[in-house]
Amino acid sequence: MKVALFALVLAVASAGAVAANGCRDDRVTVSGDWGRAAFTVTVADDAAERAQGLMFVESMPTTTGMLFVYDHPQRVAFWMKNTLIPLDMLFAGPEGEILHVHENAIPHDETPVPGGDGVQFVLEINAGLASRLGIAPGDVITHPAIGTTCATS
Repeated sequence: MKVALFALVLAVASAGAVAANGCRDDRVTVSGDWGRAAFTVTVADDAAERAQGLMFVESMPTTTGMLFVYDHPQRVAFWMKNTLIPLDMLFAGPEGEILHVHENAIPHDETPVPGGDGVQFVLEINAGLASRLGIAPGDVITHPAIGTTCATS
């Protein structure tokens, strides 16, 4: 537990350094009143990659996730079929503003998890991180696929 918490603190503390290095396709930054956190991500930007998602992944490092990218804002819903690890889902609009946070999605649960209307990006991270960091609607996700400028401070 202490190692995971240290890694989380390190990720939050190093987010400024990551941003200073410029935008990278394998990095997402989430910013809010609580501060900033950086995640290493795999990008799912086509139908096949989005359908596969994080299915069959047995574990995921604390500061890792998957960014789902859609061509345009739309109503989306996710499920956890064949997903082995619990996840937090951050649903964001076209400018990267988080519209909805779904915490602790249950592995193998086939119940749809609605993100709402106007969603163009979804960031999946390890369950519990959204709460521990204080991530909430109104916070902002930055990534090169999002039409916003990457954070620099």
